[in-house]
Amino acid sequence: MARQNYMFTSESVSEGHPDKLCDRISDAVLDAFLAEDAEARVACETFATTDRVVVGGEVRGPQAVIDSVEDIARKCVRDIGYEQEGFHWNTFKMDNYLHDQSSDIAQGVDAAGNKDEGAGDQGIMFGYAVDETKELMPAPIHYAHAILSRLAEVRKSGAEPTLGPDAKTQLSLEYVNGKPVSVSSIVLSTQHMDESMSSQDVRDVVEPYIRDILPESWITPKTAWHVNPTGKFVIGGPDGDAGLTGRKIIVDTYGGAAPHGGGAFSGKDPTKVDRSAAYAARYLAKNVVAAGLAKRCVIQLSYAIGVAKPLSIYADTYGTGTVHEAEIERAIAEVMDLTPRGIREHLGLNKPIYQRTAAYGHFGRAPEADGGFSWEKTDLVDVLKRTV
Repeated sequence: MARQNYMFTSESVSEGHPDKLCDRISDAVLDAFLAEDAEARVACETFATTDRVVVGGEVRGPQAVIDSVEDIARKCVRDIGYEQEGFHWNTFKMDNYLHDQSSDIAQGVDAAGNKDEGAGDQGIMFGYAVDETKELMPAPIHYAHAILSRLAEVRKSGAEPTLGPDAKTQLSLEYVNGKPVSVSSIVLSTQHMDESMSSQDVRDVVEPYIRDILPESWITPKTAWHVNPTGKFVIGGPDGDAGLTGRKIIVDTYGGAAPHGGGAFSGKDPTKVDRSAAYAARYLAKNVVAAGLAKRCVIQLSYAIGVAKPLSIYADTYGTGTVHEAEIERAIAEVMDLTPRGIREHLGLNKPIYQRTAAYGHFGRAPEADGGFSWEKTDLVDVLKRTV
């Protein structure tokens, strides 16, 4: 029997966090390749520190995109908002070490003769859904993302010019009878551009937006607030702390509420099952919950490099299912082709739709008209109901 009364905490970081800035650049490079060649192969990593950005990795695609990487990176940093001494979009030094994909990897992944396209690597991927928010996401990570997304909006609009790009937040929620009912604590650290601001000054700026985001009844007199608890936070971004692609994998997914296979997403084209199979697993788990087959569901998929079909499919509904997990596993295999090519075609992943995923979570977002966040659709509900 799952616990019903407990406290759970998740964190999120803003688009200006050094690691998220690197995720953004890597995904922008990926989008540039896919815009020119839907079958491009990309594994792009980014490192950022004081006054420097380094991009490297393995690609197979137009040379013109490789040549444009510096411009891509500068546009990302400018949009995020870094114009500070130590890290400015127009003056940082840029190193580009992208090179051709290994032929050994290519021969395992590419289709040839009677061989279907194989997975780009071995690994395990998890997808998760729970009915505690309308997005079928865990509440702590959902609201942590929403707070930082809102603060970015008012910063960029000019409504709150004292806020800087680098920020992070953490929410601890109290659960009663398995549902979130109140906020035990709110932690928010945000860069600010006015050096004279105290922690209380920063709280005065951000608190109204936090209250607008969270359900009104959740903030109580017992809620503990920790806003810029270390005091001044003026030096931010890569000038304050180095960043690297793929270091916020729990922020990117479910905030620790579900298992994680360990693979990062950003900078990887959809032949890499680290990304595409994790999206497929979320899509399937969300449709299981949306279909009323469970209140909470995790799906695990596993793959071997060069092998098309998944090695295993596992479902767990934590005792909330209306049908046995074995029936869900069987149905999943019937309603969706879970080979790398099948996933890409079903979800329409060979499109330049990834830069927007780099901050505020890959899951729990609304599907978009151009195919962005297609894995958040619930269009398998009817067929799942018929299949189980």
